[in-house]
Amino acid sequence: MTGQPAISDTPWLDQDAEPFIKIRSVTKKFGNVTAVNNVDLDIYQGELFCLLGGSGCGKTTLLRMLSGFEVPTSGTITIDGSDMSSVPPYERPTNMMFQSYALFPHMTVEKNVAYGLKQDKVPSGEIVDRVDEILRLVELQDFKKRKPHQLSGGQRQRVALARALIKQPKLLLLDEPLAALDKKLREQTQFELMNIQEQVGITFVVVTHDQEEAMTLSSRIAVMDQGQFMQIGTPTEIYEFPETRFVADFIGSANIIEGRIIEDGSDHVRVKTDLGEIYIDHGQSTKEGDRVWIAIRPEKIHLSKEPPAEPGPNQAVGQVDDIGYLGDTSIYKILLEGGRIVDVTAPNQIRPKSRTHRITWEEEVYLHWEASSAVLLTK
Repeated sequence: MTGQPAISDTPWLDQDAEPFIKIRSVTKKFGNVTAVNNVDLDIYQGELFCLLGGSGCGKTTLLRMLSGFEVPTSGTITIDGSDMSSVPPYERPTNMMFQSYALFPHMTVEKNVAYGLKQDKVPSGEIVDRVDEILRLVELQDFKKRKPHQLSGGQRQRVALARALIKQPKLLLLDEPLAALDKKLREQTQFELMNIQEQVGITFVVVTHDQEEAMTLSSRIAVMDQGQFMQIGTPTEIYEFPETRFVADFIGSANIIEGRIIEDGSDHVRVKTDLGEIYIDHGQSTKEGDRVWIAIRPEKIHLSKEPPAEPGPNQAVGQVDDIGYLGDTSIYKILLEGGRIVDVTAPNQIRPKSRTHRITWEEEVYLHWEASSAVLLTK
């Protein structure tokens, strides 16, 4: 399959770039229930874009509106410059890969993949060539005579992907494409999917509830809740610079701490909290006395048996309440004097000489973090 022309890695930053998909003021209601609530979104050609959220947030409904299986109650959807309002699913420049894969059990791999081309009455010689090409792309050329029940879950997933790609859609929609795979295979397949998408150059829109999957796969993510976008950005932006408590808590893990602004500088803020004073080395649109929240990722907190050389902000002392050992990392639950539990994660970079070198249960420990590590949230 021939790839598309090379495009910018960050077209959303180019003011002159034309979005491939334009979603404008789209609302979808089912009776009295609003599944998608007045959303706007631009997706650019060649992106691998993820709609991320929990069950019932509206992400699958939005995907189905892109495919034409649902019609917006109000608003417009444009794909490649064409208004999709009155275009049925079978006439849209899209294809959809379903969570169940929906393979025909009585057909071989090559017949499953060729099915759409046969329905379109493509010449048989061209069908053979295109099927061989796409099966090589997904590394299933040696399995074309097998039937779905003779394949592993990952192989069935790639058959479904090949069948969706062979018609060369301009837009591929994927609904929880890796949900049926076990953790290790899912992680492996994420990179395979990224490589295939890069080779074919087709725009992918993926729906998932899996945060790690979205972070690994996507060029950008739209975090959804209650039918609205809570934040749209690159994985780094979403994780390192969450805009709300919801996003900070939903993506990864975060210690969310409430406080009051006691100093509001142009390049820093100081916040009074039940952990003590927290100093953040970046400014924010706040004023003294404002109620705010601070998010600190567990891996950004340093844990030590030794007290800091000097007292100051961004420090706390507590007792190890619980430990989760994950092999490469350990999760520590630290109980502070006021009763708050703070999560800290630490990499197990060096194998300890003995158990006495480890931080263990009920030990007194000291916490500190850098001034740049905390994120100030006003909502």
